Amino acid sequence: MTVPLTGPAAASAVIDGIDVDTVAAAVQRCAGVAALDGGQFGEVTTYLPGRKIPGVVVSDGRITVQVRSRWGVPAPDLAALITTVVASVTGPRPVDVVIADVDDPPAAPSLRRPAGARPPGPVPDLPPA
Repeated sequence: MTVPLTGPAAASAVIDGIDVDTVAAAVQRCAGVAALDGGQFGEVTTYLPGRKIPGVVVSDGRITVQVRSRWGVPAPDLAALITTVVASVTGPRPVDVVIADVDDPPAAPSLRRPAGARPPGPVPDLPPA
C-alpha cells in the first residue's frame, strides 16, 4: 500500500492535474475492492521518484484503474461504483476500470466429523430403518 506523502514530494503524485494518491485511496475504500492491481509486469502502475502506485495510471486525459475484486461482487456493479468514486475526485475525465482478478471463494465448511465424534443418532419421529 502506498502512503500519501506531504511536502515537496507530494506534488510529484499529481499527474496531468490528477492526484494519483487520492485516486488510489478512494478506490481502495470501495466495497468489493480487494486490492489495486498493477498487472503482471507493472503495466498499470504509476511510477514516481522513489515509489510506485500500482493499479492507477493517468495517460492521454484518461484514468485507468485496475483492481482485484472480492468474491461474489458483480463486476458491472463494482465497475460502476469505482467509476463514480473516481469521477468524484477527478472530475469529468474518462475512467477505464479493469477487474483483473477475483479473490478465491471462501472456504467451504468441513463436513467431516472430528475424530472420536459419534455419528448422529436417529431422527425423532421417524421409524427405524
